[in-house]
Amino acid sequence: MDHEKAVRQELRVASHNLGDQSHEGRCTTAGWAVPLVLAGVLAAGESASADSEIYGYVGPSGVFEMTNVPTDQRFRSAESQVRRLPHRASAEEVEEAVKRYAFQFQLHPALLLAVIKAESDFNPTVISRSGAVGLMQLIPETAIRHGVLNLYDTGDNIRGGARHLRYLLDRFNGNVRLAVAAYNAGERRVERYRAIPPYPETRDYVRKVMIYYKSFRGDYQASPGKAVLLAMHHKPLQLESLPVTTDVRSSRPGAGK
Repeated sequence: MDHEKAVRQELRVASHNLGDQSHEGRCTTAGWAVPLVLAGVLAAGESASADSEIYGYVGPSGVFEMTNVPTDQRFRSAESQVRRLPHRASAEEVEEAVKRYAFQFQLHPALLLAVIKAESDFNPTVISRSGAVGLMQLIPETAIRHGVLNLYDTGDNIRGGARHLRYLLDRFNGNVRLAVAAYNAGERRVERYRAIPPYPETRDYVRKVMIYYKSFRGDYQASPGKAVLLAMHHKPLQLESLPVTTDVRSSRPGAGK
């Protein structure tokens, strides 16, 4: 009973404003608190009870109220509130952000497109079970480290993801495959194995990103705008789990070439 009360207290969330999220440059940490908190309460509710469901509503002032014990008819499934946000990023915004931050952080634009495709398929509202949010699926620690204020914002999320990729590439001496593996599994695990970690999810993730990267690279060279559209409408890869060579230390492709 005490555990149930604790869970209910944790699920009670209020005063997270959604109203300013569409205005670039005006967002504060509250702008990305909602998706992160929502991910957390969904996980908490799931672990507490298989029958638990999170409810919420957005009030007239943009305040998002959430609870697992709805007190009136205004409360609806919290997941449905997230669905109110656009589920496909603007191609123009993606193209602009990819071009800007690829140049700023010395990345190939196609690598950013490949990671976005593998992480979220260009859906800015995706929230993973681990609490990763948005186009490039940034977790809270990564978002804070790289100064991301609004994880739903296309430009802010891509900037954070691009900066993190640059950090990982520098950490692994320009090895794209190791950097991509670290993006998925964490740099400490990659350093522990000094190679792509032997996790099926990470191995498949690296394969998928590298396939996308090769495909989008040629498209981007021909036409950046067309490459973004092709990437957004490219059918997501469904790969069979196959062994991936873990010793990739001899392969060090340049990130910005």
